[in-house]
Amino acid sequence: MKAFYDAAEATWPPASTQTLGPWTIREGRGGGKRVSAATAHAPITPGDIPAAEAAMRALGQPPLFMIRDGDAPLDSLLDGAGYRLIDPVVICAAPVAAIATEHPPATSTFTIWEPLAIMKELWAETGIGPERLAVMGRVTGPKTAVLGRVNDRAAGAGFVAIHQGIAVIHAVSVTQAQRRQRTAVNMMREAAYWAQDHGATTFCALVTAANAPARALYASLGMRDVGHYHYRIG
Repeated sequence: MKAFYDAAEATWPPASTQTLGPWTIREGRGGGKRVSAATAHAPITPGDIPAAEAAMRALGQPPLFMIRDGDAPLDSLLDGAGYRLIDPVVICAAPVAAIATEHPPATSTFTIWEPLAIMKELWAETGIGPERLAVMGRVTGPKTAVLGRVNDRAAGAGFVAIHQGIAVIHAVSVTQAQRRQRTAVNMMREAAYWAQDHGATTFCALVTAANAPARALYASLGMRDVGHYHYRIG
């Protein structure tokens, strides 16, 4: 699982990190929970929690912890301290070759970096604004944006980047007016071909457990649940 966690971090990185005893503290700058949550890299005692809380508050962020595989003792400690569980996330993955099996129709998808203005507008419709675009800009490895088109109009946008052979797709958005026309499927396949061309062997997506449509999309492409994490917030 560590390879998937590492790939998720490298392809959607925080603005900064600091090591504080057993903790990794992340500065998110509005880029979402994943880039703002603290994680443990060593066993935690109840006395370790206040230091992490103070460090996150000093960054202007509410105390937030990511609980990954193997973090059950920390999860129990935080539960006992009154932290509530939010946003369980499923990690879905498949071999790139299992998704890059059928090229999308001509002119239905494009990969381009940097994102076009219309892509930023499409992302903004689903709450992906400048702070998350800044996260994309921080990625140092291979990366691209994916534009989906249908009915001669821009219909969707996504972002994909690669870390150590794992391509992770983020921020997949399809405009409400153009849904149910295979735009997301076409974007996923285009992203997989791009990833294959750039040396990736595994294709990965992170999706909240409650997002049934996205999970159905990934399952239809042969992606399987390979891990999970969730957050604890005070």
